[in-house]
Amino acid sequence: MTNSNLPGTEHLPTAIRYELSMHAGQHVIFIYFEFNNELNKQVRQLSGARWSRSHKAWYVTDIPHYRRLFGLAPQLAGKEVIIQIDPVNQPAFKALIETLQLKAYSESTIRTYRNEFAQLLYLLKSISVDSLEPDRLRSYFLYCINTFKLSENTLHSRINAIKFYYEQVAGRAKMFIEIPRPKKRISLPNVLAISQVEKLFSNLANLKHKTMLFLAYSAGLRVSEVVNLKLKSIHSERMVINIKGAKGKKDRTVSLSPGILDLLRKYYSVYKPREWLFEGQYENSQYTTRSLQQVFHRAKNSAKIIQPVTFHSLRHSYATHLHERGPDIKLIQELLGHTDLKTTLRYTHVSNRTLENIISPFDQLNLK
Repeated sequence: MTNSNLPGTEHLPTAIRYELSMHAGQHVIFIYFEFNNELNKQVRQLSGARWSRSHKAWYVTDIPHYRRLFGLAPQLAGKEVIIQIDPVNQPAFKALIETLQLKAYSESTIRTYRNEFAQLLYLLKSISVDSLEPDRLRSYFLYCINTFKLSENTLHSRINAIKFYYEQVAGRAKMFIEIPRPKKRISLPNVLAISQVEKLFSNLANLKHKTMLFLAYSAGLRVSEVVNLKLKSIHSERMVINIKGAKGKKDRTVSLSPGILDLLRKYYSVYKPREWLFEGQYENSQYTTRSLQQVFHRAKNSAKIIQPVTFHSLRHSYATHLHERGPDIKLIQELLGHTDLKTTLRYTHVSNRTLENIISPFDQLNLK
């Protein structure tokens, strides 16, 4: 997206890049550009504009007014990146997207690969991406580490996207043989205490909001899985929920809590959904993940929970609290739909079940 979308900057040569993201618990639009005094003055005049030290960019709240001002499409969501790509590299960009679609990658993966590949094309400007050699790519990834300060996970995503282009689109299988990958950070999931879950839920007055969040926690569902549920997904006779086409295009079955079934029946009698279990603003449309995440954050703020938790933390909390009650880790793996047991084993590191019999040496000191 060129700088012509920001009023008063039409004469400036600096290109502007916009990124939709989450920051400090809210949806924002980041505004990236090379340093320019005049452009800085223009951005400062935007109502609510703030500077992010971690992203090294200005940002404003993601609202319809700024989407119209910047020329961003209303339907864009997630971590969508809108940037300017030189015509010389537009065929490569298009080929990447088409190959991902032909290989039936998920919309989420396509969006991630498209955004990460676009970052490289943006920097290349009129230099053809097909002219790069391994040593140039190696220098680029070092630049991402030292200048952009990308996290290990983000850098992995960028490498994966660029590797996909050269190997799967351009047919250059040996491009990445000598390029090392960063060691992944081992991070533990953020988990709510049961008392915090109760406090969070007590701040939900709207029946639809309550039903969605209760359901997510009761079965360890992802936000996308909640909004993708249909009436036929609920099998009350067998007391199960059928999850279709979840992450990795996998189906799975999870248990339906009797308490949740009662709540669902109450919810149905009030809202009477037709196809989607949770309908959106318009008839026959499904509730959006973005709106459901906002529901969670409002409840979290009302409950005064200071830990950096997100909607996905309900899934983490479900798995951890389930482990603390004793079920086999393999069963939890199946309920969560994890392919790799190592992913599920993370919950054993935050579960009180593994800590309850530990006595700190401090408590054995004879202090007076």
